[in-house]
Amino acid sequence: MQYSGTPIAVVGLGYVGLPLAVEFGKKRKVIGFDTNESRIRELKKGLDNTLETTNQELKDAIYLSYTNSLKDIKDCKIFIITVPTPIDKNKQPNLSPLKDASKAIGSILKKGDLVIYESTVYPGATEEVCVPILENISGLSFNKDFYCGYSPERINPGDKEHRITTIKKVTSGSTPEIAIKVDELYQEIITAGTHKASSIKVAEAAKVIENTQRDVNIALINELSLIFNKLNIDTESVLEAASTKWNFLSFKPGLVGGHCIGVDPYYLTHKALEVDYNPEMILAGRKINDNMGFFVADQVSKLMNKKGIHAEGANILIMGLAFKENCPDIRNTRVVDLIEHFNGFNCSTEVYDPWVDIDAAMDEYKIKLIEKPVEGKYDAIILAVAHDVFKNLSLEQIKTFGKENHVIYDIKYLLDNEEVDGRL
Repeated sequence: MQYSGTPIAVVGLGYVGLPLAVEFGKKRKVIGFDTNESRIRELKKGLDNTLETTNQELKDAIYLSYTNSLKDIKDCKIFIITVPTPIDKNKQPNLSPLKDASKAIGSILKKGDLVIYESTVYPGATEEVCVPILENISGLSFNKDFYCGYSPERINPGDKEHRITTIKKVTSGSTPEIAIKVDELYQEIITAGTHKASSIKVAEAAKVIENTQRDVNIALINELSLIFNKLNIDTESVLEAASTKWNFLSFKPGLVGGHCIGVDPYYLTHKALEVDYNPEMILAGRKINDNMGFFVADQVSKLMNKKGIHAEGANILIMGLAFKENCPDIRNTRVVDLIEHFNGFNCSTEVYDPWVDIDAAMDEYKIKLIEKPVEGKYDAIILAVAHDVFKNLSLEQIKTFGKENHVIYDIKYLLDNEEVDGRL
């Protein structure tokens, strides 16, 4: 099957899909498809509110166009699906976006077409969930009339050093021949090289364990911080001392959210339980990390009480909403756990994050971001995200936001231990 130079449709133009479409759009005809009309209008104006691509990069993608109409991509031979794979309120995989995308592509699928999935899933999902949908909707036979590939995304939102082209790409295909074709396709844009996995399931598993490993490691450090808190030992000092050994893994405690680390392990544990294995360590790590926001809020409340500040009705300033520093991405941010806790005490909680779009925060979490903190207003100030704009603030500048008697809690080690009332 020949795919060299044929048009590509990239389905889903978020943090993953757009950078991919841009890079291919520098080389060959690409049509970016997204059901979000406002996103399409924005991109046609040469703007990207995710900030994952620059205006110049969008201009450089001279072969890239955008649409929200399926008919505009029906003549493409390659479809790359990059839709999100979230979890539901019960922390179970929500494959609805993936299923909907598969149904849409199935309705225009033709003989000889290649469908590549990049969305993070549990091992087996592509062939067990997506392929039957493609077959049912199209009436075509898998690995006879059409083919599939899987190449997991590895984009790190907000990271200007590790970009899509400079991160090694894992590839796979539904037949040995297609695996080669998929690998060759990504070699067109990935300067860091590719790794051709032995099967789609292997590639799916490789992706899901990347973030599971990181999640478990952070959970260990979070648990250590809980222990050291009870022992009245500064966690950062311990980590600095331990890091003097060459093989000590450097992780820091914190709130674990985002589109990957706080989500992907649940995809793996879901599949493990399905095959009658209880993934105790992974789930234990998830439980620890999911509870860190409530731990921080509880610590802040206790520190306020020690200073004679009533938690009930207090004014709380949370600095940062994004799930990580220097990035507007608020997907699965665990800062919301802090807000939920303080709302339970009828606190007046204000959130300040100059990186995050005000409308996005309201749409996603019903959180009204403030334009800037008010001097002398707050009983407690929580440094929740390590944005450079917060790092550049001195202790004196931060203290101006607080009342004469206030608490400063530092989740991200932006200040020295002796300068704050508490930290992880």
